[in-house]
Amino acid sequence: MLLNCDHPLTLLSYSDVPPRVIENFILTGYRFPNYSFRDCVLSAFRPTNETGNFWTHFLPVFVFAYHFAEVFDWDEAPSGWHPFFYPLWTYFLCVSSLLVSSSFAHLLNSMSLVVREVCFFVDYGTISAYTVGSSLAYHYYIHPRPGLDQINTDRDLKPSEFRLFFETLYIPSACVVAIICHLSCCYTRQKWRRYRYAIRTLVFFLPFLVSSTPIFYRLLIRTPYSTASVFFYRHCFWLLAAAGFNISKVPERLSPGHFDIWGHSHQWFHCCTFLSILDELHMIKSEVRAILAGSVALPPGPAAGATYGVMLFLQATIVSIIVAFSWHANCLYGNQVANKHQKSH
Repeated sequence: MLLNCDHPLTLLSYSDVPPRVIENFILTGYRFPNYSFRDCVLSAFRPTNETGNFWTHFLPVFVFAYHFAEVFDWDEAPSGWHPFFYPLWTYFLCVSSLLVSSSFAHLLNSMSLVVREVCFFVDYGTISAYTVGSSLAYHYYIHPRPGLDQINTDRDLKPSEFRLFFETLYIPSACVVAIICHLSCCYTRQKWRRYRYAIRTLVFFLPFLVSSTPIFYRLLIRTPYSTASVFFYRHCFWLLAAAGFNISKVPERLSPGHFDIWGHSHQWFHCCTFLSILDELHMIKSEVRAILAGSVALPPGPAAGATYGVMLFLQATIVSIIVAFSWHANCLYGNQVANKHQKSH
């Protein structure tokens, strides 16, 4: 199978590529890690075992942007640059970064072994940042404050304790957990390789629990605003489905070699994660609309430092982690020269 018309770059089997490139139960469709940037871009339009991984997160960028932009067409919505929308814009940037970085990590990872490592370090970083972006949106739009004084007396819930957590500890906790998750995922590219998929999946269960705390709280009490529980339940369902595909490696585990190009578990993992994000967006939008509709005056928005500032601090930390692990990867693989494989068609 030829990659492009200028010079034949063949797709290889798992026995012809370095061990770092091999994916479990995927036997063919590999690109040798010596492609140029142009070769990688062209491979998006050729059937490789990364083609579906690219498109299943690249095309959703535009779907997400379309649904996001609907907010600004509402009659009750203020200007898109109003501080009220700062958390929503932060969430948008985090989700867009996640989808784009994931797409290009799969597209460009065959340039070299070092580039491959760096691509996925960045990918893990954007996932971690996304969890904090979600937390910021939850904090300002699904904050449990409206229900703190309407607690069901049959439950042992104390408003003062929850107010202290949500107003002082919630966002810092989300940031700390995100950094821990990024470190753990990066480390699995060097250690614990056998269980890397399970570790990477399970390690993000903790930020889900932390970031979803306002929603769990709102589901337990009566509040004047809708909790958008249907969207949240669907969000959880798609996350569980994504985790199942990522850990089980079904369907390729059941029939190795038959799902090398299309239909393997990572493509389904991408589809499920995007559907979970889309339901999360609908949940946030429903809460934003409820706040706007139930307010006589436009609610004041948070300061830029409380949203964009938090993300800048987190991104600086994530970049430092990426640089450290990338330097180590360069020490391991930088001196390895990838000999170009030439095979007859």
